[in-house]
Amino acid sequence: MEFIYLMTPILTWLAVGPIKFLINSARHRRWAFDLVGNGGFPSNHSAVVTSMATLIALREGMAHPAFGVAVTLALIVMIDANSLRQHVGRHASAINLLRTGADAKILRERMGHTLVEIAGGIATGIAIAFAIHSQFSAL
Repeated sequence: MEFIYLMTPILTWLAVGPIKFLINSARHRRWAFDLVGNGGFPSNHSAVVTSMATLIALREGMAHPAFGVAVTLALIVMIDANSLRQHVGRHASAINLLRTGADAKILRERMGHTLVEIAGGIATGIAIAFAIHSQFSAL
């Protein structure tokens, strides 16, 4: 097994987390530890699936069946991030309004991604896949 296919999504995940943290910290002008998690720029999930699709395209070619599977998975993840998870966030907001006076934990409302956040994830995933591919191709 070529470990580059396993390492690329892991390295992408590890790289995007700190990027998102630094962007959120700069945007809010404080250390944004409370904003770590779902949502935000760039989309971590979009970056991970895009890095995998990009790596497959670079190493196997876009005509390879694995590339089609990777693109399909990426589209499902991105559509989910933009629609379903935003609806979940809206539901959490409504539930939080109803909990007034109740002894219940406040639900996280920021769940989904905007199209800009998804595009940022796509760009980040492509860039990281190119960087990893160029490093491993040189060996």
